[in-house]
Amino acid sequence: MAILCVALIASGDSVLFPQEAASTSVESLKIPNEQLDSLVAPIALYPDPLLSQTLVASTYPLEIVQLQQWIEKHSNLKPKEMSEAVKTQPWDPSIQAMAVFPDIVKNMTENIRWTSDLGNAFLAQQNDVMNAVQRMRTKAKDAGQLKSTPQQTVETKVVESKTIVVIEPSSPEVVYVPSYDPMAVWGAPVYPYPPYYSAGAYAAAGVISFGVGMAIGAAWGGGGWGWNAGWGGNNNININNNNNYINHYNKTHVDRSGNRPGAGNGQWKHNAEHRGGAPYGDRKTAQQFGGSARGDSSAARQSAARQNLGSRQTGAADRMAGGGGLSDRGSAGRTAGSSGMGGDRIGNRETSRDSGQRGNAFSGASSGMSGGATRLSSQRGASSMGGSRSGGGFRGGGGSRGGGGRRR
Repeated sequence: MAILCVALIASGDSVLFPQEAASTSVESLKIPNEQLDSLVAPIALYPDPLLSQTLVASTYPLEIVQLQQWIEKHSNLKPKEMSEAVKTQPWDPSIQAMAVFPDIVKNMTENIRWTSDLGNAFLAQQNDVMNAVQRMRTKAKDAGQLKSTPQQTVETKVVESKTIVVIEPSSPEVVYVPSYDPMAVWGAPVYPYPPYYSAGAYAAAGVISFGVGMAIGAAWGGGGWGWNAGWGGNNNININNNNNYINHYNKTHVDRSGNRPGAGNGQWKHNAEHRGGAPYGDRKTAQQFGGSARGDSSAARQSAARQNLGSRQTGAADRMAGGGGLSDRGSAGRTAGSSGMGGDRIGNRETSRDSGQRGNAFSGASSGMSGGATRLSSQRGASSMGGSRSGGGFRGGGGSRGGGGRRR
């Protein structure tokens, strides 16, 4: 699993741009609307706060992988205990806040190419990605597939002369993660949907289903959601500085760039410090955030990673000097990225090998540690969005694997 995640993030190939050569990085690419529609389909029907948080978290794919490893090692913790323990990790608060949605994290990790491409698209074309979400919601609503339920409220509003579909939890204290099959909701796409799990169970139970609700009052320490969609204008993501994770991060983290969550006008901005050397989707975005691009040489990626590591170590030293040391970093969250398990390195991070064998969500085959690189090399150049699908469905985190509980 670790080998697959690392290689997929670093490769010059991508889900969205199979036409790229692995040895060349492109200056700038504009993803067409039809591809964006398919890209956002797995999360387009998430309630606005969870949608926003997932989009932000996708821009830090290596920390998502590290979070998954951390969750596996702390599976004995109850949700409240986990929500407190994860704050000791040096990750972006959007990653920390995902700890109470372990099934979403698992999906994002097992489909790390999709996660990385979603984050890259969001960084390069945030307005277009948010518009794609609205197109998919409008189609689902017009087809009668998206409507208010006891779990969530669906409304059509006009914001800054734009008609938008807003999805909010029915109760501000409880969130239900929807599970659905994009094929059942929208039909056959122009570009294939990301190859998530078979959705046969969802088709049998109904188009959209929900698991057990997550009481965010306990997990978020009374501060409420930290991220929400600012529909209209440039489709910004708004930050709530009272959020448990954001508030803790701002109090304990020293960021030399001053790029703290919610700083200034309260709008989210990508913090390259948490990118961990993972390449950006194109040269323009890489230059904007001071990193490397997909297709860059390994030397260029290592240089960007060293700069990132220097920033992280300086911040950690400042925190320790100020008495704000991190008490439980865990092997997946060490500042220098060392897992202590002989893991594989990308940039300045390592991921441990202790995950064992997992199902390969891209091909449906078992992807163990041995022979992983050989199998991966034979898959290079293939678009994972065009990969095999055993039903074309998406497990959105609800039901037996999602929403933090069992399907009802």
